[in-house]
Amino acid sequence: MKRLIVLIGVVGISASAVLVRWSTAPSMVLVLYRMLIATAMMAIPTLLKGREELKSMTKKELLLTMAAGCCLGLHFSAFFESLRHTSIASAVILSDAEVLFVALGTIFVFRKKLSGKCWLAVGLSFVGAVMVALADVGGESGLLGNALALGSTLLLAMYTMIGASVRSRISNSTYTFVAYGCAALTVLVISLISGTPLTGYGANNWLTALGMAVLCTLMGHSVFTWGLKYLPPAYISTVKLLDPVFSALWGLLLFQEKPTLQVILGGVIVIAGVFIYGRATEEE
Repeated sequence: MKRLIVLIGVVGISASAVLVRWSTAPSMVLVLYRMLIATAMMAIPTLLKGREELKSMTKKELLLTMAAGCCLGLHFSAFFESLRHTSIASAVILSDAEVLFVALGTIFVFRKKLSGKCWLAVGLSFVGAVMVALADVGGESGLLGNALALGSTLLLAMYTMIGASVRSRISNSTYTFVAYGCAALTVLVISLISGTPLTGYGANNWLTALGMAVLCTLMGHSVFTWGLKYLPPAYISTVKLLDPVFSALWGLLLFQEKPTLQVILGGVIVIAGVFIYGRATEEE
């Protein structure tokens, strides 16, 4: 049942790219709106039932959760901006290369060795990601979009690894409340420093952010964070493989974006690599 719930979360996050395309506000402003709404929604269960847990968080747990929130805010900002420059299929497929950075974190941060199957998976994911990144770059703009997508993937991997180490000790509502709040604060500070106006973008962008907060954040990322307490991080990363399938389908139906053969082949290779990595780590 827990695995099915996490699987349903993929449906929620697959709507993210479509909603970004419908928005007109700058990427960081859209992230700010989304995270403010998500934080407000998570505040209700946290303040009603989790006040004592919130107070009992150790300094290390609080700092790690805040760091995770900063990574999440920057991840969303980079990913949203990448969708302004590259196709939905390319951006979402490159986000599945998260396994590359999770594997590197496993080696250098957690000091663990990878099996032969894991190295094969990492190699496949790397080759597939390169194929997608170099396909249909459309000049400097497309190349920038794919680079932003890869950068957002690194930030997402950091968020996932930090969450895996913290979520075993604190509840999902408390963790996400702090993380989402820090994500909102991160993009707010950067927006203010860069002089980006925070208002004047119309009701459409608030509605888009509301849709993201409900469908993509609460029904998507929050479900993944909840699952980290009960399921291996490898499964969480593996189940996200359906995200590019749904997202590419939305892009085709709503925006007539047809992935090139190179993107499709690269995507299949990335998905195969992530699948092998997930199975190998679960076997271990």
